[in-house]
Amino acid sequence: MRALLASTIGVACAAALSLPLALPAGAAAPSASRQPAGTAAGAGQPAGGTQSLPLTAPAGADRSAGAAARVLPPRTVRPYSMLGIVWDDAGEELHGRAQVRTRSTASGQWSGWRDLSAHHDDAPDPVPGERRRGGTAPLWVGASDGVQVRVVPERTADRAPAAFPAGLSLELVDPGGDPGGDTADTADNERGAPGSEPGGGPRDRAGGLTAAERQSAAANAELAPIGATEIAPLGRTATEEAARRSAEPRAASRYIGPRPGIVIRRGWGANESWRERRFPYTKTVRTAFVHHSGTGNGYSCAQAPSVLRGIYRYHVHSMKWRDIGYNFAVDKCGTIYEGRAGGVARAVQGAHTLGFNHNSMGIAVLGTYEAAQPSRQAVEAVAKLTAWKLGLFGRNPAGSGTRVSLGNTKYPKGTRVTLKVISGHRDGFYTDCPGARLYDKLGGIRGLAARLQGR
Repeated sequence: MRALLASTIGVACAAALSLPLALPAGAAAPSASRQPAGTAAGAGQPAGGTQSLPLTAPAGADRSAGAAARVLPPRTVRPYSMLGIVWDDAGEELHGRAQVRTRSTASGQWSGWRDLSAHHDDAPDPVPGERRRGGTAPLWVGASDGVQVRVVPERTADRAPAAFPAGLSLELVDPGGDPGGDTADTADNERGAPGSEPGGGPRDRAGGLTAAERQSAAANAELAPIGATEIAPLGRTATEEAARRSAEPRAASRYIGPRPGIVIRRGWGANESWRERRFPYTKTVRTAFVHHSGTGNGYSCAQAPSVLRGIYRYHVHSMKWRDIGYNFAVDKCGTIYEGRAGGVARAVQGAHTLGFNHNSMGIAVLGTYEAAQPSRQAVEAVAKLTAWKLGLFGRNPAGSGTRVSLGNTKYPKGTRVTLKVISGHRDGFYTDCPGARLYDKLGGIRGLAARLQGR
């Protein structure tokens, strides 16, 4: 994600930063929220949901941050673990500083102010099926039941506050309980009643899967049986043999890395009823773009599936995307996860690098790595994944290639760009993603991936 805007915010920002941190006793309950059906207590595993709180400047609000600021006073809300700010038009940007404080359900204590990345530039291209809203990167805050927000606009050249995009709202995401090997949190179906169309169809009585779940599993049928939660790793020889036997039209050469173990969507609890039913494919995979998720580093490895479910819910329900944007995710312990549905060995078009989503894949290392160092396990996992997946399409991880942009602020539509086969998000877009510390690791990732391919 792009780092927070570095320009001077001016007097209004200074005033906002001086807002008192003391909280009134008995913070108010939320005045506006939405909660999907099927989330009543006692309905099995917690199903999760999203609360949407409009960010307005109501009469009588604290104006010490400036008349144009958006201030959400501290309030008690239903439990959630991830949050972000969204707005109506994906073509607009939030020119300002957005900060949040949250209250832990475990300790009852409020956090300090934390920044949200004002530009969520992991995004789909404007193609059919990708309905979009603008939004910040989501932030993982852990189990919380209170929130406070302040959003202060930039100052323009004439010192006037920049206008905010229309429809500004805070999204509080509860990713739902761990399915524990069962199907995803199907009780929470924001597109239809549980077990009914359009939420994936009636359940298959023999296999216990909906049509949408079976469709997602079938896309990986060459690699794992229907109903599996993960794809087992293979050694180098077995990987080469599997690639030769595959019915998929690929450009595999003798240079291919061993297949790593991958937790597929059923394994991390993806609700298949949320996504669009059609899988978007491109012709090949020419570039692997490495990202950080920008969600912060305050998660445990056991919580990584919850972080993924939170990102998925935010992308689909809050941002109005067809599916989660990343093709893969990697957690701090080096576990690799399938992201966007369609098959981990196939050329699935993601929504991660505007202008270059075609013929590429996006890998998000869960966390924020501008100042924090990524773990050795995460770095090695990215190398293993790219050695295998790029090898399926005949790509040298240490090489480069020419791409044509479909259009973004850095490379207008039609621009020919030479990119490394393993690139950082910032190589294709004006952004600080994947963070300076992770970006510095890309040279080592390229070298290790090439060695794993036998080059």
